[in-house]
Amino acid sequence: MMAIFQGSVLEDAHAVIARYPAGGERSALMPLLYLAQAVDGRLTPEALVEVGGLLHITTAEVEAVATFYSMYRLRPTGTHVVAICTNLACALRGAKEVYEEAHRASGMEHGQEVSEDGLLTLHEEECLGVCDFAPAVQVNFANHDNVSTERMRELISVLQNGSVPEPARGPAMRSFRHASRVLAGFDDADEGAQ
Repeated sequence: MMAIFQGSVLEDAHAVIARYPAGGERSALMPLLYLAQAVDGRLTPEALVEVGGLLHITTAEVEAVATFYSMYRLRPTGTHVVAICTNLACALRGAKEVYEEAHRASGMEHGQEVSEDGLLTLHEEECLGVCDFAPAVQVNFANHDNVSTERMRELISVLQNGSVPEPARGPAMRSFRHASRVLAGFDDADEGAQ
C-alpha cells in the first residue's frame, strides 16, 4: 500500500502540525485525520498508523478519535455523503420518513455503504446540532434545513445529475473529499479532492 502522507500531502501535514505550538502538536490530530480522509475518501488502517507516526502517538490513540466522531469515515465512502439526522427533534418532524425517502430516491438498501455507481453514501446521524431547523440533512457536511421527503428527493436528484445542491448557509462542498480538505484547513481544495 502506498503512503498517504507523501509529496504535497506530506507538506500539507507538516503545515497543519506547524499551526500548533511546540509540545502541542497532538492538537493537529483531527485536522490530520481530515487531510488523510481527503486523499482516500476515508480513513484506512494505514492512514491511522501514518497519522500516529507524524504526531508520535500510538495508532490506538489515533483510532480512538477516528472511531468516536461520525464525521470520520473508516469504511468505503461515495463521492458524496448525505447525513440524515434522526434524533428526537428531527424525528418528531418526519426525519424517519426523510431517511426512508433518501434510500428510495437513491436506490440504496439499508446497510449498503455506497451506491452502485459510487456516487452516494447515506448516513443516519444521531444529531446534526441544528434542531431548530429539523428535519436536518447534510450533504458533504453542508446543512440543508427543514427537509421534507420531496426536498430529499430533490437533493438526491441534484447529486445524481452531477451537481451539488446549494446549502442553507455557507458554501456547497463539491465532494466529501473536498469538504474533508477544507475541514483540514485548506481552502485551495483542488489538491487531493475530487
